[in-house]
Amino acid sequence: MSRRAPKEAPDPIDTHVGQRLKARRVGLRISQSQIGKALDVTFQQIQKYENGANRIGASNLYKLSQALNVDVSYFFGDMPSPTKIKALSDQPAVGFEHDPMVQPESIKLVHNYTRITSPGVRGRVFQLVKSIADAGCLTGPTGDV
Repeated sequence: MSRRAPKEAPDPIDTHVGQRLKARRVGLRISQSQIGKALDVTFQQIQKYENGANRIGASNLYKLSQALNVDVSYFFGDMPSPTKIKALSDQPAVGFEHDPMVQPESIKLVHNYTRITSPGVRGRVFQLVKSIADAGCLTGPTGDV
């Protein structure tokens, strides 16, 4: 019995869907184990889904949408154009862990920002963060803000 050679890099669509899964899961503060139970898979399988290493089947995608209280289309939101996907497929693999928008800190920041119910307060928080960013990286002696 012969085995197929492993793919060099995950399909960009699988990576995108995995990033959306991770963003929603972390934003809701749900562990990989909890999501795994909803799908009857291990947390390691959820890790593989989030990394794009394994594709999520249609039935599991539906179960995920139910567990995360989103429509199935959520996982395909902000999908790159077919031309961009082709370009990404032709490039060497770059770990998505370097994308600041999938970092746990960024996800938590956005999650907490969207919890602010007052539009005025939310606007002031936005302006505060933007002002700090525009002023440059203000760090303390340990590199922390």
